[in-house]
Amino acid sequence: MYAHSQTQYLPSVLRTFALSLAISVIGMAAGVFVPPALFLPLIILEFVLLISAFFFRKRKAIGYTFVYFFTFISGITTYPIIAHYLSIIGANAVFMAFGTTAVVFTGLAVYASTTKRDLSFLGGMLFAALLALVAISIFNLIWPLSSTGMLAFSFIGVLVFSGYVLFDFNRMKHYGVSAEEVPLMALNLYLDFINLFINILRIFGILGSDD
Repeated sequence: MYAHSQTQYLPSVLRTFALSLAISVIGMAAGVFVPPALFLPLIILEFVLLISAFFFRKRKAIGYTFVYFFTFISGITTYPIIAHYLSIIGANAVFMAFGTTAVVFTGLAVYASTTKRDLSFLGGMLFAALLALVAISIFNLIWPLSSTGMLAFSFIGVLVFSGYVLFDFNRMKHYGVSAEEVPLMALNLYLDFINLFINILRIFGILGSDD
């Protein structure tokens, strides 16, 4: 009975996550009509929303409206990335990157949800690695990395966000999800998936453009 009460909201998390992805795709489609000058303000808005989500997570004050609004904005800001790779490697490679992401994400989710191991020890290491990725991203804006450096950066990104998929699903299995935490956990899974996808897409892009 206790185990059931721990995991009874997991289907709600997965439904909210799936809807978030769908809303993000709608945002990507809307991105076609967004003037280029608006992308930077939207990226800043997305960043502000993400920071506010980080600070409000302890209060469990993140609702479904926030999640769906954030994922729509995220879809719009992801559109230029998708458009860039569509132009250099084509639609098939982009769909292959998405399919690869879905397979990796699902495999990690199944493992993390079925293993008896508690993977909460990964939290600190993953957060430190995430901060390092953010620092390298800022560095890359000033001094762009070579294609080899960007490939290595992307592989590290895949490892970090794969780790977050393991961490988030395993945490839900071992510590449960309350009704108030559903939007936040769905947002975490969305961020895991979209960042995993962008890093895998970048790898496909670098390898594809070298051919």
